[in-house]
Amino acid sequence: MTDIKNTSGKKVLLASPRGYCAGVDRAVIAVEKALDHYGSPVYVRKQIVHNKHVVSSLENRGAIFVEEVDEVPEGAVLVFSAHGVSPAVVAAANARNLNTIDATCPLVTKVHREVQRFAAEDYDILLVGHEGHEEVEGTAGEAPDYVQIVDKPESFNKIKVRDPKKLIWLSQTTLSVDETMETVLKLREKHPTLQNPPSDDICYATQNRQVAIKKVGVESDLVIVVGSANSSNTVRLVEVALEAGAKAAYRVDFASEIDEAWFEGVETVGVSSGASVPEELVDEVLEYLAKREFGDVRTVQTVEEDVQFSLPAELRKELKAAGQDVSNKAKR
Repeated sequence: MTDIKNTSGKKVLLASPRGYCAGVDRAVIAVEKALDHYGSPVYVRKQIVHNKHVVSSLENRGAIFVEEVDEVPEGAVLVFSAHGVSPAVVAAANARNLNTIDATCPLVTKVHREVQRFAAEDYDILLVGHEGHEEVEGTAGEAPDYVQIVDKPESFNKIKVRDPKKLIWLSQTTLSVDETMETVLKLREKHPTLQNPPSDDICYATQNRQVAIKKVGVESDLVIVVGSANSSNTVRLVEVALEAGAKAAYRVDFASEIDEAWFEGVETVGVSSGASVPEELVDEVLEYLAKREFGDVRTVQTVEEDVQFSLPAELRKELKAAGQDVSNKAKR
C-alpha cells in the first residue's frame, strides 16, 4: 500500500484496484472465444459490458449487438450480457432455437437466486437499483409480482407491503455501498421490519474501486475516471471521489476527451477506471498526463484482487468437446 502523504510536485495517484473485474473479464472473453469457435457473426443481447471501446473492438471482430432476441436469426449464437436477463428473455431465445451462452456475472446470478428464493417464500422484495438498467430489469424479471424497484425518493411512497414480517431488500450489484445503506436506512424508518439480504449484494469490485478512489480523492486536486457514461459503477466513482474531497472529478471514455482547462492550479491528479474498462485506456490517460509533466505516477493500492470466474458452462462444454482451451484467458 502506497503512502501518499508528505509529497510535493506534480504527480499522479493511480488507484488500485481499478478496471476490469472478474465478471467483466469473463464476459468479454466469452464473446472472444465464441467468435473463435463459431466464427462470425456471434450475436450479443445489449452491450456485453458498459464500455464503448470494448463494444467497438468486439464489433470489429464480428460480434453483432442487438437490443432484443427477436433481432437474432433463428438458430444463431447469442450471448447474454454480463448484466443478466430475465426468464422471459431466456424463453424468447429458446423459442427461436438460439444457441445461447449465458455470460451473466456470477455475482448477479447470486442476486437472481435470492429473488427466486424469497419470492418462493412469498416475500415482498424491495430491489434497490436504477430503474431501466439492464441488471435491474433482469433481476426484477425473475419474480415481477414480488419485486418493487426502489430508485428515487418518490418510489418510497409507491411501496406496498402485504406482510411486514415478510419484507426484504436486495440491491443492484454496482451501486455505492454508502448510497445503498442510506436508502435502506430511509426505507427502514417507514418499514422497521425490513430484513437484510442473507449476504452482501454489492459487488466486491464495486466496493474495492470505491474504497481506492476515496483514498486517492482526498489527496487530489483533480480526479479522472476512465469509463463510459452508461456504466453505473464508473459514474459513481466520480461522485465518490468528489465526496471524498477531490477538488474536481471528471469521467472520460478516452484520453482525447480530457480538457486542458481542468489542469489550472493542479498539482496532484488521481486516476481510476470503472470495472468494465480495459487497462490500455488508462495507459493512454497516463501517457497524456506524462506529456504534461505529470510523469510521477504513484500507485495507491487498498487491496489485492485475485477473483476469477470460469467461462459460461455452455461455452466450456462446446470448447472441451472440440479439444480447445477452456480457461478464461484472452489472446490480448
